Amino acid sequence: MKKMLQAAVVAAAVLAVPSMSLAAQTTKPAPAAKTSAKKAATAATHSAKGVVKSMDATSLVVTEKGKDVSYVLDASTKKEGDPAVGSNVTVMYKTDGTQHVATDVKASAPKAHKAAKPAGKK
Repeated sequence: MKKMLQAAVVAAAVLAVPSMSLAAQTTKPAPAAKTSAKKAATAATHSAKGVVKSMDATSLVVTEKGKDVSYVLDASTKKEGDPAVGSNVTVMYKTDGTQHVATDVKASAPKAHKAAKPAGKK
């Protein structure tokens, strides 16, 4: 009787080990891993408005609320309108370390001053 009990315990242990390892292999990936990958793919984009102070092929300096802010321009930067020194622009950008990398620069015509009313009209 004692030998049969020992055989039953050994058989149960032998059958239990493979089923535990199979269960460990079929676990789902942690949801935190998916979330962090998704956040990395969609980097935060910011926007700013101001007047172009200077511009060349690789950089843009915009005066925003009295402060000069520099942006990096690259081949993927979209330019809408004709951004030039003195024009009003809206800059969409992402932060890469300490640099602001422009993703889209939209130029708008400078605001026209109101014309004086014609005199002598009665």
